[in-house]
Amino acid sequence: MMVLSFAAIRSEARDWVVYEGKESPGQGRHIVFITGDEEYRSEEGMPMLAKILAVRHGFKCTVLFPINPADGTIDPNNQTNIVGMEALKTADMAVMQLRFRELPDDQMKYFVDFLNSGKPILAIRTSTHSFAYSRNRRSPYVKFDWQSTDWPGGFGQQVLGDTWVSHHGNHGKESTRGVINEQFKAHPILRGIEDIWGPTDVYGIAHLPQDAQVLVYGQVLEGMKPTDKPVAGPKNNPMMPIIWVRNHTWESGKTSRIVCSTIGAAVDLECEGLRRLFVNAVYWGLGMEDKIPAKNNVTCVGEFHPAFFGFGKFKRGLKPSDFELK
Repeated sequence: MMVLSFAAIRSEARDWVVYEGKESPGQGRHIVFITGDEEYRSEEGMPMLAKILAVRHGFKCTVLFPINPADGTIDPNNQTNIVGMEALKTADMAVMQLRFRELPDDQMKYFVDFLNSGKPILAIRTSTHSFAYSRNRRSPYVKFDWQSTDWPGGFGQQVLGDTWVSHHGNHGKESTRGVINEQFKAHPILRGIEDIWGPTDVYGIAHLPQDAQVLVYGQVLEGMKPTDKPVAGPKNNPMMPIIWVRNHTWESGKTSRIVCSTIGAAVDLECEGLRRLFVNAVYWGLGMEDKIPAKNNVTCVGEFHPAFFGFGKFKRGLKPSDFELK
């Protein structure tokens, strides 16, 4: 796999950041990352994943952030403002990590128009409960709410495969080992995947449709180290799905490839196997599975020391320009 020099990448310092990939295999493809969650540091993890896809694989990557309009800083607690959603007009794929957002209708329309285009989505961790409408119940997008009854379970359940259910593992005390489903071990997304572990816990899953193909199950471990033993008893019998794929057909009649992963906090991305799985998922989503090598290059670009997950633990004062390639 060809590695691009930093000189081949251009960042733009606005309320978002752009990494311009110049060479194949991703040349000419645009991926938009939409971040915005209070707990799992998507504002740190998604820029690193975008840098890998741009520098190592040639994709143009745009990363959007929840922005405090008063000072232009990244504010994961701001649930109502993600600047730059119009980037989705030229996106070939979206990678999203959202939690309980209620975007203004003009921002949300770009997202819904993208969905109706039938383009692929990689949705990570809290994206199963991306939207929560409490301020404007008259919004035309209120059905996207994770608790919707008109569209049961909202965007998460109807499109990704499930909404928020529960912490199946003991949050902050029982980490997750990824166990590949033998039935789909030859799936292109799993190519070159040897190990998956993350300190986040396994989510409960209750509504996964029959058309979903579960690629990875989550084994609950006794502690917060990758060497910890699996928890004995019913928590792991059966194990919960943590990564699956499915198709969703929109009102437009177009169909999107969907990849959903309930593991994927920034600290989870310190795991090489999980980074590789997400990079492979982008290739697969874009119909480029024939270009996935035996072991995709997912070496981090620069240093990567993300903050641990937790409410109120985000790094204050950061701006999108802080995530430019140096």
